[in-house]
Amino acid sequence: MKIIEYHRPERLEDALALLARTDPRTAPLGGGTVLNQPSDQEVAVVDLQTLGLDLLEARGRTLSIGAMVTLQALLDCSETPPALKAAIRHEATYNIRQVGTVAGALVSANGRSPFATAMLATAPELILQPGDEKMAYGELLPLRAERLPGRLITQLTIPSKIKLAYQYVARSLADLPIACVAVAQWPSGRTRVALGGYGKSPLIAMDGPDPDGAEIAARDAYREASDQWASAEYRSDMAATLTRRCLDEL
Repeated sequence: MKIIEYHRPERLEDALALLARTDPRTAPLGGGTVLNQPSDQEVAVVDLQTLGLDLLEARGRTLSIGAMVTLQALLDCSETPPALKAAIRHEATYNIRQVGTVAGALVSANGRSPFATAMLATAPELILQPGDEKMAYGELLPLRAERLPGRLITQLTIPSKIKLAYQYVARSLADLPIACVAVAQWPSGRTRVALGGYGKSPLIAMDGPDPDGAEIAARDAYREASDQWASAEYRSDMAATLTRRCLDEL
């Protein structure tokens, strides 16, 4: 993108005032991995580095993650579930992980994002400003274009005391997944299955009180998931297979 203005506010209120503008189009700047992509679009940017949004800490049974926490910092955190760490490694190379932010990766994710798929399984809760609005990540995903202009994700939380498994298939170890599955399981037995590898965003195939029916739900969720990378039949079969592998792992 062509950057026509650069701002680095010291206060969150000032950042929000700038982002509320419609002329020129104004966007938040975190790690810069999205805004640095080639484009003819003109944009003013608001650098978030000095707003204190990089806090990462365990709070009871939750992990609180500031929007500006880098993927590498989340990977290095001892409280991050091992399966989520695997998804982060699959998401990006070391150099990108050093600068790419958690919020940036979640906001820009398409359906092939391993990180967004694994995070979606954990049922993250986001805090949006202004207004301290709390929103589930799964609720925001299909509404990003409508809900995010002029606003900022400042923090998100995920449960830290759950079991999480992540499995995928890809054409090579370096490729993004053709299909991937993340399964989260709570001490109560609640089981949440997220699918990735296809479409505009990952999706929830099942969220229920126990794992019964998880494989069938995953298979059904991808019955129409056909694109240039794989047929719907293949993805549907792999979704069920990967779900079973995740459940066996848990």
